[in-house]
Amino acid sequence: MKKYFLSVVTLVFVSIFSIAHGETVRILSTNDMHSAIEKMPQIAAIVDSLRAIDPFLLVLSGGDNRTGNPYNDLYEPVSYPMVSMMNLIGFDASALGNHEYDSGVKGLAKVISLSNFPYLAANISCPPETGIQVVPYQIFNVKGIKVGVLGITQVGDGHIPDTHPDNVKGLTFQMPEEVIPQYKWLTEECDVNVLLTHVGFDVDIELAKQFPYYDLIVSAHTHTQLEGGEIHNGVLITQNGYQLPRVTLTTLEVENGKVVSKKAENIFLDKFTKRSEAAEALLKHFKNSPEMERVVGQMLSDIKGYDALGVMMTDAWAEECNCDIALENYGGVRYDFFPAGPITVKDILNLDPFLNSPVVMNLSGKELHDMLIACFKADRNRFPITSGCTAVVTYTDSTKNAIKKLELFDANGKKLNMKKKYRVVTNNYVASIADSPREDQGVRGDVTTSDLITHWLEKKGTVDYQGRSSFTEKW
Repeated sequence: MKKYFLSVVTLVFVSIFSIAHGETVRILSTNDMHSAIEKMPQIAAIVDSLRAIDPFLLVLSGGDNRTGNPYNDLYEPVSYPMVSMMNLIGFDASALGNHEYDSGVKGLAKVISLSNFPYLAANISCPPETGIQVVPYQIFNVKGIKVGVLGITQVGDGHIPDTHPDNVKGLTFQMPEEVIPQYKWLTEECDVNVLLTHVGFDVDIELAKQFPYYDLIVSAHTHTQLEGGEIHNGVLITQNGYQLPRVTLTTLEVENGKVVSKKAENIFLDKFTKRSEAAEALLKHFKNSPEMERVVGQMLSDIKGYDALGVMMTDAWAEECNCDIALENYGGVRYDFFPAGPITVKDILNLDPFLNSPVVMNLSGKELHDMLIACFKADRNRFPITSGCTAVVTYTDSTKNAIKKLELFDANGKKLNMKKKYRVVTNNYVASIADSPREDQGVRGDVTTSDLITHWLEKKGTVDYQGRSSFTEKW
């Protein structure tokens, strides 16, 4: 790749070298890239510049490399554009994010086979017949310094990652705190010890408390924006937001086989104008899809908030499936701002990228009530977004960790009848994670929920969801 000497990065390294007395290990880390292929030429340019100064730079990803951009997620084979970009840049390793499983076991095996870097996960078991080649750790030799990197994948409810259960059939998982002690020997063998995790910032803080012999945790999953990094129990934790607003450059100074100082600095992508020509050419190749730019509707005003865009999504599902009520988990709405103007096929697939199918079921008001609470619990305590009914959610306290009372109202503002049956549509992911008693498990459609939105917009022509929300929160 062509070398770009970016002034901001050069200044960062000047400051780093000025404090270095022993050998240094430098790590550029990303997390939750979510198919941000448009930003990969900038990442490539940054890495080129840093490696021109320090050829031993390690580049690590905290996982969730995919899911979030149709140019990547609808490509065949799935996620090949991101893998190609990461290969070109020269990533050294990646954690397994929960979205790495989105195309199922076969899809994950294919992605790994196309990657020129290892995927690290010590708490996953992959039988040989799955074809998934994952290793628990990797040891890197950096100027004679042994850098041990142990990978940990996220495990949620049902003892599986946050994905549809069908996506991880045949795989088994262990909790991080059960597995990490088994690799204590690795930390004794290495000079620098890194946990490359996809478990979330709060969980990583707990891991730092339990395992203070790690020097660094490259964190992911919760899209937590840290200013550089934070020290918890002596362990430096780094994490950036969603789809590459920044990357982190971490410098570890090592003397006599021990880390004696550590520093993490954010590099802001929006401050860079230089882009790798090789990565730019690759991006142009992958984005050659006129269908993605087809306009299917118009947004009349700027829309801000996951709530408003989620209501638009569920309105589309309800009308297209001829249902009284529709519901979507809050985390299923993938961006929180849409400007006034044309809506393209690409926009819809960015908003609803998971290729889920609609599931229609007949539920009593009580069954719906319980399903909404179950979805809240399964979706990291975020209340679902609905169409056809509104909710008043009263939490036990301001932490919103538990629901004390849930009141539901129909489209006319009347309390939902707990005994009456309603025709309800959701998607197959929500139907699987919202584990609540219901007589009707539903019928799965043969289209995608993004198809429903596209068809609905083509009929509507124009829409305006400014300020819309489907629930009110109290505590």
